[in-house]
Amino acid sequence: MTETVTTPAGELEAWAPQDFVAQLRAQGTRYHNRHPFHVRMDAGQLSREELRRWVTNRFYYQRCIPLKDAAILSNCPEVEVRRQWIHRIIDHDGAGERTGGIESWLRLGEALGVPREELESERGVLPGVRYAVDAYVNFARQRPWVEAVASSLTELFGPGAIRVRLEALERHYEWIDPGGLEYFRTRLVQAPRDAQYALDLVVDRCRSREQQAAAVAALHFKTEVLWAQLDAIDRGDTQPAGPAP
Repeated sequence: MTETVTTPAGELEAWAPQDFVAQLRAQGTRYHNRHPFHVRMDAGQLSREELRRWVTNRFYYQRCIPLKDAAILSNCPEVEVRRQWIHRIIDHDGAGERTGGIESWLRLGEALGVPREELESERGVLPGVRYAVDAYVNFARQRPWVEAVASSLTELFGPGAIRVRLEALERHYEWIDPGGLEYFRTRLVQAPRDAQYALDLVVDRCRSREQQAAAVAALHFKTEVLWAQLDAIDRGDTQPAGPAP
């Protein structure tokens, strides 16, 4: 006997898997590699000061990625998903003698002339960057875990942008120590693997049109987070100077 699945009156029919994936991939037109700041970076038009401001502020995002992933783990009741997702935290935090993405970013900072103690102090983090990144972590804490997973799907668009960025940094900014660019080389391996797992998970778990739309909205939100960071970095600190707290 074949079970018939009916759609309640007034409820939109779910997208077919391939159409759902197309909706998610369409968010790539909003990815931050199209931001004017990144366009100038790829063209070799950034000053040393601008690159150092970028690496300093982006470190705050890198440091918070494991917090985002830990929030997803804390909300996810599925053992097998947790076993897979925890690798993301290890990839960033490292384990044992294996260093992770955070350490690689600290080395990138040093290659750009920013001491690691300066990065770790967070003194150079702009208010707009902090606000955007904190909003992303809070999203992962407060929203259903599948939506938080969907927000991570900016990794679908990352590898292509990273290849361009790596080539641009090597060609246009010869003063950067090439050893400091290892973060990007590692992400060229990790990001496609992570993105495929997350994409398969989101497509499998989001069966209704409402769930699918929420996943697309989550990814849309993440592109806004990344764009807002670059808006702040591009402007620099526009807040009037005042006494230290």
